[in-house]
Amino acid sequence: MVEIAHPFERLTPDSIIEAVESQGFVCDGRHFPLNSYENRVYQVGIEEQPPIIAKFYRPARWSDEQIVEEHVFCYELLGQEIPIVAPLKNADGQSLFKFSEFRFALYPRQGGRAPELDDCDHLLMLGRCLGRIHALGASRPFIYRPRLDIQSYGYDSIALIQQAFIPEELKVAYSTLTTDLMKRIESEMCAYGEICYIRTHSDCHVGNVLWRDDAPFFVDFDDTRMAPAIQDIWMLLSGDRISQQLQLSTIIEGYNEFYSFDVKQLRLIEVFRTLRMLHYAAWLARRWQDPAFPHNFPWFNTVRYWSEHILELREQLAAFDEPVLHIV
Repeated sequence: MVEIAHPFERLTPDSIIEAVESQGFVCDGRHFPLNSYENRVYQVGIEEQPPIIAKFYRPARWSDEQIVEEHVFCYELLGQEIPIVAPLKNADGQSLFKFSEFRFALYPRQGGRAPELDDCDHLLMLGRCLGRIHALGASRPFIYRPRLDIQSYGYDSIALIQQAFIPEELKVAYSTLTTDLMKRIESEMCAYGEICYIRTHSDCHVGNVLWRDDAPFFVDFDDTRMAPAIQDIWMLLSGDRISQQLQLSTIIEGYNEFYSFDVKQLRLIEVFRTLRMLHYAAWLARRWQDPAFPHNFPWFNTVRYWSEHILELREQLAAFDEPVLHIV
């Protein structure tokens, strides 16, 4: 049997340069990969100009309409002078390009460092920017982009793991635990009532925020989708409970200057934290045939990994019984 290469293995150095030059740039031959697994992202040197970032989309993940909708959202944010990094447009106003079998976008290079989550000024500024992002995100819905829901992030993720990945000796424990978790999630969401879904970043961890010139720049809107506002807030919290409450309070203080935060959504933090944990394991499973994943995540899909994953999920189930974080 002839093994079929993963599509990204056909993304050669020459094809990267040729793709960038197809949009009128003259490359100086320098390029190196950046830290990205879902897509392939490279910094490419340009003659007599600053380098640019070339992002090659994973085949068959998003439709053209979904990618363009992401770009349009970024341009709307940029139009309001919200500090985000948006893709470049060519002379025809296009931002999604095709070369050979790949779709790609080009971005300006944005330097910076991670925000300091123990710095009140950083937290306040993050809150203000998120409030502005959400105020615009709430102005209209996505048409093509999906919703962050319990089916896709929860039930579908569990089904995939049960079908092909969980070790035989852990199947009963995983099945019982995830059944209890989903019942609790369903119960929490039912008790909450109707959730307000808006356009969000949806992957708003500190790795996707670059701090420069006393301001945060939000990058990588690849996972943008309809979600509750809390999805972009809880991922910025870290440390013990006291630290998280102080961080949360400062972020919300800045946030409320531009968009009103519904404090009722605080009870959804553990719901969406759990869904992300389930989805992350399934994401690794779905990408396991991509050679980059076994290389960069060698610990995945071992008995030890699944044992620790089950332990983390047990701790997460217990977290639902803890008092809800509140604003101090």
